[in-house]
Amino acid sequence: MAAEQQSQTSTRASSPKLDGKFDDNASVDSGFASGNSSTANLPLITLTKPHLDHLNKQLENMEALDILRFCKTLFPNLFQTTAFGLTGLVTLDMLSKLAKDSPADAAPVDLIFLDTLYHFKETYALVDRVQERYPNIRLHVFKPADVSNVAEFEALYGEKLYETSEEMYDWVAKVEPQNRAYQELKVAAVFTGRRRSQGGARGSIPVIELDEERGIVKINPLVNWSFQQVKAYIDEHQVPYNELLDKGYKSIGDWHSTSPVAAGEDERAGRWKGKNKTECGIHNKQSRYAQFLAENARKQAKAEAAAAATAAPAEAVQA
Repeated sequence: MAAEQQSQTSTRASSPKLDGKFDDNASVDSGFASGNSSTANLPLITLTKPHLDHLNKQLENMEALDILRFCKTLFPNLFQTTAFGLTGLVTLDMLSKLAKDSPADAAPVDLIFLDTLYHFKETYALVDRVQERYPNIRLHVFKPADVSNVAEFEALYGEKLYETSEEMYDWVAKVEPQNRAYQELKVAAVFTGRRRSQGGARGSIPVIELDEERGIVKINPLVNWSFQQVKAYIDEHQVPYNELLDKGYKSIGDWHSTSPVAAGEDERAGRWKGKNKTECGIHNKQSRYAQFLAENARKQAKAEAAAAATAAPAEAVQA
């Protein structure tokens, strides 16, 4: 990726470390929090439920471009989170057009990209092409704490953490970097690429959501669009897109958990195929991972106590 066009953050944040291998048998959607959440000091936007309901009712039938324009005016500290999927690319292109039409209208919307280190090579190539197409868009890249490549990641956490401990992998590769991004950039609201037509937990999401655990507002500007509408926009406006789309992929994440989609399948059917899982944790409640960390700490404390008890008689004999 072109270094001069991005702001890459490499904070040495506190992150759970693994001694040996963990097997959490995770088979359902993960959602996470740490004991000292990195989002505790975020700026707050307060919306009462009646006000939120009113906003969503008004925005429901608005065009996506108008939703973007409205939210740019309404929300401070506004960013776009993206893994450079089709919906996010449409949003990016629309935001770029708004910036050109009214350069002094509002602050620019920077991008946040969570680089898990396990994206497809086609995804990384797309990031470069996007930066070439939209040179005025600032990109903030957040990687897992304390590492910069796969070799360093696996030296720290072991090989194939995404298989041996899905919960831990989702935390260190996605959720903790996201929380760190929100804190360091002082994020108050984000545009996402989620749509109802993607199915699963996304089937009933509104345009605007309050993520009270993380302290931010989530905005889904293309919530009513179908995959066909998104792809038609991409083609019409010649927006760069991931080459894997032409090979049967529709929703693209990490290479180890993404596969092509068969005809007639939901567009996210290729994510975590064969598992009872539809999200990686960044859009779920955080309490599940808090429980995982607490249980993990309990097991470690128990193991340490057992080791100490075993070592004590041996030391006494030697004495």
